Amino acid sequence: MIDEDEIVLQLADPPDCARCGGAGLLSARFSHSWKNARGKEVPGIREATLCPVCDRGEPTADRLLTFFAVHEALDSSELEAFNSLAAAWVAVARARQVNQQQLDNEYERCRNGDL
Repeated sequence: MIDEDEIVLQLADPPDCARCGGAGLLSARFSHSWKNARGKEVPGIREATLCPVCDRGEPTADRLLTFFAVHEALDSSELEAFNSLAAAWVAVARARQVNQQQLDNEYERCRNGDL
């Protein structure tokens, strides 16, 4: 289990984007919890993948995408800047919530054979 404050970044061979299937640039695993129907806290882990297509337009992602465009490889002199950019992006990814209405609509479309 990942500690509450720990973030595990994967730069080498990150997974493809779960939203569009395109190549991811970076993935992050971090602790995540939610309340079940009984109101009990359920601990878990989430993973987010930085996608150059799906994440474009979100300011923290744009700054990280720009960093990757400028720096072909990460060297020790850039670690502090990278860490700051990655932490800001993870904070936004961590706060991202499921759009329940969209999920419900997709579920209904699937049930009706429209997906």
